[in-house]
Amino acid sequence: MKYLKYYISTITILSAGYICTLGKFFPLVFFISFSLFIIFGDLILKGDDKKHNYKYNLFLNLPIYLNLPLLILFLMTVVFILGNSDENVYSIFFLDILNIDLLHLRESIYFSDKIALIALTSLFIGIMGTVPGHELSHRIKEKFDLFVGNWLLSLSWDCAFAIEHVYGHHKNVGLLKDPATAKRGENVYKFVFTAIIKEQIDAWKIEIERLKHKSLFIFGFQNKLMIGYSRSALIAVLAFYIGGIKGLFIFLLCAFTAKSLLEVINYIEHYGLIRVAGEKVMPRHSWNSNSVMSSIYLYNVTRHSAHHEKPYLKFWELDAYHKAPMMPYGYLAMLYMTIFTPFYFQKIMSKKLAEWDKLFASDEERKIIKAQFL
Repeated sequence: MKYLKYYISTITILSAGYICTLGKFFPLVFFISFSLFIIFGDLILKGDDKKHNYKYNLFLNLPIYLNLPLLILFLMTVVFILGNSDENVYSIFFLDILNIDLLHLRESIYFSDKIALIALTSLFIGIMGTVPGHELSHRIKEKFDLFVGNWLLSLSWDCAFAIEHVYGHHKNVGLLKDPATAKRGENVYKFVFTAIIKEQIDAWKIEIERLKHKSLFIFGFQNKLMIGYSRSALIAVLAFYIGGIKGLFIFLLCAFTAKSLLEVINYIEHYGLIRVAGEKVMPRHSWNSNSVMSSIYLYNVTRHSAHHEKPYLKFWELDAYHKAPMMPYGYLAMLYMTIFTPFYFQKIMSKKLAEWDKLFASDEERKIIKAQFL
């Protein structure tokens, strides 16, 4: 069971691929059910603070590897359904092999179903793509894992994440210059756009410095960002081939939405926290969560305090740290709350920040906080 629980995201993609092609209302019902499943699972189930020992690492990595082809298949199915292409090889394959008529589905589903498909695809790219891509991007000495991780990140045009997050954010977390650390009272929508831009700029600075250090051509084949953009462009070409110009737009929309969802999570994970420049990153510099459903779906990135303290650990090696600063609710509930009721998010987090200032902050950190709000 301790292995099987990490296959829940893989099973979810397969279930969505089947249920969402059953006809009208099914995509909308699946999206609502999926969201409620995680939110109420986090609320009802007791927090997971256990750390298991595992012998067979392959069975922990396998669901992440499987997510890549399954996500591409689900994405392209949505691209065809919401696209404007004529019958093609992709739709014929579904009809002949799986007995699923994607053309009929395109014509029969409601507008609410189409919105649900876009939301679901964006969530899937974020939860089953970006999060495990984040996990694999930390494994800098394991080439196959980096390969899969970079392709997962390419689904949201986020090759910069593998560079800026690993070599920038982890070094600068809690500092004013870190684009992924939200300031107290900062507007979440502004944060999303500024973070996306600044992370791209920082990633380019880091990559240019690496290439210069190795005396390599900045815009050559060894530029990791150029390679990453090429991967995303290939997926865009595939989306255009399968779904036409409208299908291409759907892919770009889902990619941008998924990237924005990641930035909302970044906003939540370090909201309002402060660190003194030059001091070691400690568990107190991240908002932690031990919610069961979010932890399983997100491969323990919820144990964010441990992840930032020891970023070299794999997801099953992270400690729960139940005495670290805790999020009020699970990740998906916090995500929806931040997007749709940002004022309520800031209201409940102001109480958590007051608690952090009193119980967790060092004297120097309290001085920085006081100076910022004078």
